[in-house]
Amino acid sequence: MITEHALLPVMPGREDEFEIAFTEARAIITSMPGCRGLSLSRSIESPSTYLLLVEWEQLEDHTIGFRQSEQYQAWRALLHHFYEPFPLVEHYRSVP
Repeated sequence: MITEHALLPVMPGREDEFEIAFTEARAIITSMPGCRGLSLSRSIESPSTYLLLVEWEQLEDHTIGFRQSEQYQAWRALLHHFYEPFPLVEHYRSVP
């Protein structure tokens, strides 16, 4: 299993809008093959920053299956205009 980690810097004042849009976006990503679940958390210290963790069966489920899909275009249209700057996304594998 792979964990996608992204800190989402939402433009201040647009947090409520973002959370509403994310409700729709959540249904998109969780319907993708290989997506095992996700969590979205809001920072207490920096309330315009969110932590997105998505569990994927394998890296390619995210980097190819999702990012090269039509569903990703809908995800992008819903969410990407909220970010400043654009988030850094990294992938993690559990250590035995």
